[in-house]
Amino acid sequence: MNDKSPRIMVGRFWHESNGFNPHFTQGSDFQLAEGETLIAQARSSSTTLAGIIAALQRYAVQILPSLSAIAAPGGLVDHDFFEQIKARFVADIQRLKPDAIALELHGAMGTTQLADAEGDLLAALRQAAGKHTTIAIGLDLHAHVTQQMLAAVDLCIACKENPHSDVVECGSKVAVCLLAVLRGELRPVTAMAKVPMVLPGAAETAAGPLLEIHDEARRLAKADPAIWDISLFNVFRYADDHGIGQAALVLTNNNPASAERAAAPLAAAFWHKRMRFQDELVAIGDALTMAAARPDARPLVLADMGDRVLAGAPGDSTAILAAALHAPCRLRGAIPITDPEAVAQAFAAGRDSELSLHLGGKITPGFRPLSVRARVIHLSDGNFVLAGPFQGGEPSAMGPTATLLVDGRLSLVVTSKPAFSHDPAVFTSQGVVIGAQDFVVVKSGYHFKLNFAALAKPVLVRTPGLGYYTRGSLVYRQAIFWPEHDVPPPVVTPQIFTRNAPLATPMDVPS
Repeated sequence: MNDKSPRIMVGRFWHESNGFNPHFTQGSDFQLAEGETLIAQARSSSTTLAGIIAALQRYAVQILPSLSAIAAPGGLVDHDFFEQIKARFVADIQRLKPDAIALELHGAMGTTQLADAEGDLLAALRQAAGKHTTIAIGLDLHAHVTQQMLAAVDLCIACKENPHSDVVECGSKVAVCLLAVLRGELRPVTAMAKVPMVLPGAAETAAGPLLEIHDEARRLAKADPAIWDISLFNVFRYADDHGIGQAALVLTNNNPASAERAAAPLAAAFWHKRMRFQDELVAIGDALTMAAARPDARPLVLADMGDRVLAGAPGDSTAILAAALHAPCRLRGAIPITDPEAVAQAFAAGRDSELSLHLGGKITPGFRPLSVRARVIHLSDGNFVLAGPFQGGEPSAMGPTATLLVDGRLSLVVTSKPAFSHDPAVFTSQGVVIGAQDFVVVKSGYHFKLNFAALAKPVLVRTPGLGYYTRGSLVYRQAIFWPEHDVPPPVVTPQIFTRNAPLATPMDVPS
């Protein structure tokens, strides 16, 4: 490495914002890291940012760590906090004067004042960096990709799998493409084609209509050497914004014709296959019956689809708990519930105390607390490290947390903040033995399948809440949600986005 090696600023601002959640996401909900701490955490984690940094470290470049800010999906982000983080990134650009910027974003962040938070952020970064600085972003495939975002960046690449088993690979590809731009090998020209509608289900990429569309994307990319990447966006369902929809993004090396030719049919495929975007969910009672009759020693892991924290719901549902208390079989189970008031009561009572609680149901509109008698069996600060593989190695915080035992058999992990409960460490960090349960409840619909793969059998359960679409349950004022709304056959017209400005002189970056 020498003084002329490229200087690349890296960072992350990650949040998936559910516009129907009445509880806003505050600055205190974010995990922050900067400088060398950011680099050190990335070395031991499984994230897009980790993939970016690991790939850059293989080359003779200077990595300039800025800031990482990440929070569990939830309500809209407090706008003042968003402005603080944006100002920090802008200040770092002005101070560091990087040759390039590589960021991990989610792509579906909204604030209490902005629907397109990432678009606003990236426009500010572009203004601060100038037209000759290469900006590359790695996104979640549920991003709401906008014209404002694409006008501000040179490279936009998403992970390809749900559950997100390839986020590290996504980050690596972002870095590799960025370096190719700096060498003068890649002149990015991107086409975006979009069908403006939200679809209700079948969000996994390993089966069904998404597998077929991704397979076609892989075939097109393999057949055309001009194509460097195809990212498909099945879009976050719980954002309400104009123009939100299914999107195909095709990155080429200075070839708009190839980009358009691939993007249009891929986006149109979402429309043609729309009838198949449906999930098969199990009723709560049936799921508990399955747990009682499970054929092997492993517990079932029940996805509380309506109250999915990983879809931005509050995590305060007691629906499965109530059913388990009244089920004919006395099943052992572990259930996470967001309820800071109940946590405070448990801390005041102390470990091994018994108390009566009105538990959960205090945040989600239409929910009601459940009256329970419980014993306090564990108290903690709620800090832990995700086991992975999805987000493995990432520090996470649930706030003060109390584990309560109800009816001598149901372990409730009651948190002050919504928990990343797709991960077994949510339970094991609080003294819950997963193998001793008949069932474990997670507030996740997909990623838990990766992280619980060796521990439990997954079942998707139909439950109420803000984390799953039920016809008539959510009012969309701007987005079009099929089949909630009538959607006429779309006219798919790709838009072309070209690199902001070519490099005056390619940089010397070893291949």
